Amino acid sequence: MKEIVQGFPATSNDDYPLNMIAFMKHAAQNYPETEVVSRNLDGSLRGSTYGEIWSRVKRLAKALEGIGVRAGDRVGALDWNTHRFMELYFAVSGIGAVLLELNPRISAAERAYVLNHSEARFVAVSASLLPVMEPLAAECPTVQALIVLDDLGKGLPRTAFSRAHDYEGLIKETDDDFQFPWVDERSACTACYTSGTTGKPKGVYNSHRAMYLHTLAIAQALNITQDDVILQIVPMFHAQGWGMFFCGPMLGAKLVFPGRYTMEDPSPLVDLLVDQKVTVTCGAPAIFLPMLHHIKKMDPKPDLTGLRMISGATEPPLALMKGYHELGGARVIHAYGATETAPLVTVNHLKPSLKDLAEAERWELRKKQGFPVPGLDVKVVGPDGAELPRDGAKVGEVHIRGPWITRSYYKDSRSAESFTEDGYWRSGDAGTIDPNGYLKITDRFKDLIKSGGEWISSIDLENAIMAHPDVLEAAVIGIPHPKWEERPLALVVLHESARGTLTQEAILDFIRPHFAKWQLPDEVLFVDAIPKTSVGKFAKRVAREQYAGYYGGARGE
Repeated sequence: MKEIVQGFPATSNDDYPLNMIAFMKHAAQNYPETEVVSRNLDGSLRGSTYGEIWSRVKRLAKALEGIGVRAGDRVGALDWNTHRFMELYFAVSGIGAVLLELNPRISAAERAYVLNHSEARFVAVSASLLPVMEPLAAECPTVQALIVLDDLGKGLPRTAFSRAHDYEGLIKETDDDFQFPWVDERSACTACYTSGTTGKPKGVYNSHRAMYLHTLAIAQALNITQDDVILQIVPMFHAQGWGMFFCGPMLGAKLVFPGRYTMEDPSPLVDLLVDQKVTVTCGAPAIFLPMLHHIKKMDPKPDLTGLRMISGATEPPLALMKGYHELGGARVIHAYGATETAPLVTVNHLKPSLKDLAEAERWELRKKQGFPVPGLDVKVVGPDGAELPRDGAKVGEVHIRGPWITRSYYKDSRSAESFTEDGYWRSGDAGTIDPNGYLKITDRFKDLIKSGGEWISSIDLENAIMAHPDVLEAAVIGIPHPKWEERPLALVVLHESARGTLTQEAILDFIRPHFAKWQLPDEVLFVDAIPKTSVGKFAKRVAREQYAGYYGGARGE
């Protein structure tokens, strides 16, 4: 790390710790009447307020200590996006323990690895998700007890684990006469493991200080205020749900939790968006696109004036951004981050100095990842480790450091290859930074296509194809080729109405004006579905393995 210069002693109370529980206490004291809406498993809505939630959080914290949870313990949480998940975040971290996010969509082997590697002692699990936990009882010896969140109305079930507690019972049987301790702000608050697309998942443990500052940064970067209504679409088991729901109690803004939902049926999300008058939400294009298609079929169309939709995970297609813009001016705002970055790094806003850009230029600019939020150092470096000029042309690896960027993985030898000596995280993303400071991710290095010694961006090809009105989804992968090393192969999912009628040549003609001839995919395959990761990204490694011999080249992986 850089040398820290010791200046003149301050008189500030720097020993007062930044603790996440302060946000919930603030909401209860100043916004006790503000609504918190949570969708139940049966589709009904549960209404509450910050005042009521605060009482439940204190009761839960007291009950957790009563069953043996201690400061430093890792407490797993396996639930949908509900008010109870939020209560767990604050109650667990508030007593100095660590809220361990458990992904229900990863494999049983990966989930067992996360539990064992973290040495979790307790797991809070939704009753509807018990089938993914029960088989792990014999494999996870550190887990002493389950805390069952009964969303099926069947009461406390039998379990293969040694002990089980009823979540609502714990809250009901105690009182809210509880004082939260001051926790060292450098103590872990949450833990999230990367999705493990290459090798075992890697543990990222975020401190109270990191998450506190990250929450302030989100609110500032997205202009969230007490007048907003926040819909928490991003799964709360992944990267703290991008941390957006923390802004609710911090600012006194209304929170809406959608419970369980699927990409195949986005109607519950759209209903909440409209009925609850949501003004800000966050999600990946993989869920925003089905929502848009659903809205386009509605009659009359809802007016989404003033809605801000923070889009991450992958670059949002231009067709997606324009589609929402036509619905009363709803804005899809591109943001960038990762599990290792808590996750916010950049947000794409139009700078005042660029207000005079032509409309077409504005849309092109909005495709970029944006510029860094205050407090972060972001640079692009070449193969020799030297920083590249901010000319928007030279491509290098994106390096990031800052107060909420992780410095190492928990008990993992891969830390050495993932972080620089001076504290930067090596993202593995290829990108450029233009003279205005906007970051543009051209691809993941592992997803760049090297053809005849030249690089082709799979992301640019995908977004060009997805601009076609008949295309639902598109992924482009590099396939081994006997002459050119690799060539692009496009996997395309069409809207139902276009299946059997749209041709490969029509797709290529549509994108031809935007690419050199050698950059175009050799072939376009129309498929029923594209493999995805547990967090909704295209699983390109799986697709490359599936189509490795398609062009007759040697297998590249």
